[in-house]
Amino acid sequence: MAFDRAKVQDVWKDAGKEVQFTVLELKRQDQPKELAAISEFIDRFQAITRSLRIRAQDSNLKVAVGFSNDAWDYLFPNAPKPKELETYKGIKGDKYEMPATKGDIFLHVRANDRATVYEFMRQVMLFLKDITGVVDETHGFRYFEGRAIIGFIDGTENPEEDKAKDYAVIGDEDPQFENGSYAFAQKWRHEMDIWSKLSTETQEKAIGRKKLDDLELSDGEKFQNAHNVVSQVEINGVSQNIVRMNVPYSDPATDITGTYFIGYARHWEVTKAMLESMVKGHDYLLSFSKILTGQLFFIPSKDTLDQIVDGGFDK
Repeated sequence: MAFDRAKVQDVWKDAGKEVQFTVLELKRQDQPKELAAISEFIDRFQAITRSLRIRAQDSNLKVAVGFSNDAWDYLFPNAPKPKELETYKGIKGDKYEMPATKGDIFLHVRANDRATVYEFMRQVMLFLKDITGVVDETHGFRYFEGRAIIGFIDGTENPEEDKAKDYAVIGDEDPQFENGSYAFAQKWRHEMDIWSKLSTETQEKAIGRKKLDDLELSDGEKFQNAHNVVSQVEINGVSQNIVRMNVPYSDPATDITGTYFIGYARHWEVTKAMLESMVKGHDYLLSFSKILTGQLFFIPSKDTLDQIVDGGFDK
């Protein structure tokens, strides 16, 4: 089986204007019943997506659905497993940590309008609500000029779309799960009062780029723990990349503001190395942020989804 974009879920760089991230936990009360419900959900969510793209043709609806390692073991105990799928246990350094949280099913939905996102989630939850509980539901949005909530252009380091498959989509190194992807989802909360009191020059040194025009600073101008320094990693001497679609979220009246980080990767080891580098390198972003959630999910190809629906995947 070779790479086929038509068989890949929506893991391409397209952050959307209205976004919802939902993480669900299986109740684990009746495995056959829950597996049957999951199979119907997989079948229905693809049909719902197609229908909404017709009903709301300007919505640019994009959807990715995935499963954690724990969910995989519970739902498909006899099935093969993606080579790098594991349960994320968290990363702890001498100063900061990125905790792990529960999660079995992950949904990343984005569109140009809130109504389409709502309608998609309303319909799919008809098939999931009886077998799951909600771990986290976060509503995000596109900020001005595609900037992060802290004011800097986001996603500058993302690969161009024609190269994204090399970084986001599993290839022939794992042929049974080719055209799948590893998604790491993590929710950050920022202390915006602290960040806002910093001078623009300090903020730029902390990020490693100019705030207005996004020009990268020279190495000598950046802090040693600038975000774009410690988040870069090399493996075997080769610089690595993933596809990020970070999204701001905020409830201003309650002073809750943050960033939902989502990274799609061909190799989980790359994302994991980046996270470890950020923690061990004391990423400046961590000095005014708290990590609230974190878990790894596998985003199956459409071929794998069809196998699950057909009932032959776990035989």
